[in-house]
Amino acid sequence: MVKLALLVRLEAKPGKEQEVSDFIKSAQSLAEQEQGTISWYALRLGDSTFGIFDTFENDDGRQAHLNGPIANALMAKAKELLSKEPDIEQVEILAVK
Repeated sequence: MVKLALLVRLEAKPGKEQEVSDFIKSAQSLAEQEQGTISWYALRLGDSTFGIFDTFENDDGRQAHLNGPIANALMAKAKELLSKEPDIEQVEILAVK
C-alpha cells in the first residue's frame, strides 16, 4: 500500500517559467525507471509556482528517489531556474482512493 510521499514546491525565477515547466516534464522518463516510485506527478500551481508529488510504499523507495537522478538534476539547475531553494516535504498518506 502507498503510505509515503514527497511534496515539492518550486518557484521559478522571473522569465524561467517555461524552462522549469519543460524541466520537470522531462523528468517523467526518469521517474518511470524508478522501481520504488509508485506514482509521480508534475504540477503547475500558479504562474511561476510548480510542484512535484510522488508516492512510495516505503521509505527505501522515497530515499532512493531523493538520492536519484531527478533530485540530482533539480539541485544542479536550482540556482539557474529557481528563485529559492526547492521546498521538499516528506509526507505520510492518510487515505487513498
